[in-house]
Amino acid sequence: MNIILLGPPGAGKGTQARTLVEERGLVQLSTGDMLRAAKSSGTEMGNRVADVMARGDLVTDEIVIGLIGEQIEAHGAGTGFIFDGFPRTLAQADALTELLDKHGRTLDAVVEMKVDDEALIARVTGRATCANCGEVYHDVTKPIPADGKCVKCGHTEFTRRADDNESSMRNRLMTYYRETSPLIGYYYANGKLRSIDGLGAIDEVKARVAEAIGG
Repeated sequence: MNIILLGPPGAGKGTQARTLVEERGLVQLSTGDMLRAAKSSGTEMGNRVADVMARGDLVTDEIVIGLIGEQIEAHGAGTGFIFDGFPRTLAQADALTELLDKHGRTLDAVVEMKVDDEALIARVTGRATCANCGEVYHDVTKPIPADGKCVKCGHTEFTRRADDNESSMRNRLMTYYRETSPLIGYYYANGKLRSIDGLGAIDEVKARVAEAIGG
């Protein structure tokens, strides 16, 4: 199974992707993670990424598609993928379709996680993450334990993104909607789009994602 998770920053895509990785054996392909790994890999593609990032330029679609292609080739035919943070534009969506076709694969579903903007801003501005394992906490809904230790790994250091504030979040949302709106229509027309409510407890959203991708 190959799926795309769409949703604004802070909608919970990463959390749901980790669940799909753990429970269904899917491989998460996050653009940011792939670029960071490639930069230090020493491969030909990795050296191209490092050179582009060193110049402060934007990484091209060609490079990102190349990295995704490498990951698909590195895994067996029975492996499914979650595309997180890609595609962002219609050109990227077309390129991904062509890449999957090249490898004899298809896109099974595009899950759009819809979240009310104000609720999303409230969620993101109180967010903290374990610096070791990535477990996510929130000042209101899931505070860091009183002993200052992560419940998952026991680590005592937590980070907050510098742009997890209301002003930055509104700008990020505007960018997301501007870039992603065409994709909603694109995948709806292709019969791939499944829209779900992204608000609620993690298990509630997990159940909605499962239903959207066919159980």
